Amino acid sequence: MNFDLNENQLMIQQMIRDFAEKEIKPNLLEWDEKELFPVDVMKKLGDLGLLGIYIPEEYGGSGFSYDEYVTALIELGKVCGGLGLSVAAHNSLCTGHIYYHGSEEQKRKYLPKLASGEFIGAWGLTEPNTGSDAMRMKTTAVKEGNEWVINGAKNWITHGLSGDVAVVLVRTGELLDSKGITAFIVEKGTPGFSAVKIGDKLGVRASETAELIFDNVRVPEENVIGEVGMGFVQAMQILDGGRISIAALSCGIARGAYEASVKYAKEREQFGKPIASFQGISFKLADMATNVHAAELLTFNAAALKNKGQKLTKEGAFAKYFASETAVTCGNEAVQIMGGYGYTREYPAEKFLRDAKLMTIGEGTSEIQKVVISREILK
Repeated sequence: MNFDLNENQLMIQQMIRDFAEKEIKPNLLEWDEKELFPVDVMKKLGDLGLLGIYIPEEYGGSGFSYDEYVTALIELGKVCGGLGLSVAAHNSLCTGHIYYHGSEEQKRKYLPKLASGEFIGAWGLTEPNTGSDAMRMKTTAVKEGNEWVINGAKNWITHGLSGDVAVVLVRTGELLDSKGITAFIVEKGTPGFSAVKIGDKLGVRASETAELIFDNVRVPEENVIGEVGMGFVQAMQILDGGRISIAALSCGIARGAYEASVKYAKEREQFGKPIASFQGISFKLADMATNVHAAELLTFNAAALKNKGQKLTKEGAFAKYFASETAVTCGNEAVQIMGGYGYTREYPAEKFLRDAKLMTIGEGTSEIQKVVISREILK
């Protein structure tokens, strides 16, 4: 396969680099320190076509493939893991769920607003008591006439406060029944629907995280996505594609840490020479470069399968597992290479490390990726 960047990818790459210099880098430390989600900057990314990057033009999107999507997330990850995570969650989860499983009416109602950035999207699967064990969710929906009444809570939800629309997975059947979960579209402002911000996070602090609360929230029948009871099946398919986005973001964080390390190692002198000339440092850089390249190849391979509409459960897990662990390793090595400076916020290494850690947790932990991979290879 040819993984050379095409014309569109090169254009997106340069566009994000230019945008980052003007809109992201000057504000990076403030967002991180104060845990600010820059809604205005997020909407500007919508103006650039990055919030509906693979959504067809007929629904207001940019109409690109997953190749361009991966490229965009890598570039964002090199600068700000938090903002990159917001773009990934908006595209792959909320917007993607409506695009791949919504009705034609739902697509035409919501996708143009999501793709333009007029709406910011959230997606809710995880609950306070259920992370990887999603089948035990306690949030329920009971049908009353032409409405569904939702009660419960969702936790660790990106854009839970700022989101204008959320796709949520709730139980409509028996506990542990894979056909007993349904996806609903819930709009901000619906009576009984509220959110509480989750703060004091280790990393990705520019991405908003919240708990969603449902207190007798009434949702019309037309807001059911697909068939009643098929929400869990839909969610697993969405997570297959979502893992590509986290893998891509991980590649960006890893590459950012690697490139910062190379720059520092060339400039920093000890014993009369640049530390890059010492084998102990140069070997670290060699390992980082190799792992980053391998992670990118795994990620673009999974994206190629996504573009073809082929099954990618194993390959998506390969990419997400390896790339996220690589991001943590590269962040850690960047801190080590920069020494005492790397331990301070004056240098970028510690932020790469903090942002990287979530990549091994969100959208399926590294341990869950191993479960997925082992199941696939032992079939």
